[in-house]
Amino acid sequence: MFRNAEAISSFTVNNIDEARRFYEDILHIKTTDEVIGFTLHFKGTKVFIYSNGKNHQPAKYFVLSITVSDIDKAVEDLKQKKINLEIIDGMEHDEYGIIRGKASNRGPDVALFKDPAGNLLALEEN
Repeated sequence: MFRNAEAISSFTVNNIDEARRFYEDILHIKTTDEVIGFTLHFKGTKVFIYSNGKNHQPAKYFVLSITVSDIDKAVEDLKQKKINLEIIDGMEHDEYGIIRGKASNRGPDVALFKDPAGNLLALEEN
């Protein structure tokens, strides 16, 4: 039924202006304004972000995974922008905070961080 359909995902933030500045100015992701939020534009897909105001609850799982070609460089860029990586109990992280799945054939290398609303985001290198 939906095999050839396009899809868009979404998540909430508590402050739409702060979120837009973070995604656009800090992460350098193209955005467009919408009636009740904004859209992030990636190669081949879009993500809609809208405000849930005081009712916003940060996601404890990652709501957005961004594929990068060089996770070490991407993590260094985040750290230069004063964005800290999240360390998750029970997961092995290297000294940089990266979960190294590729070396053990257990998935991609992954680095987790949060947006200003507290939502968990991921960088991954396949």
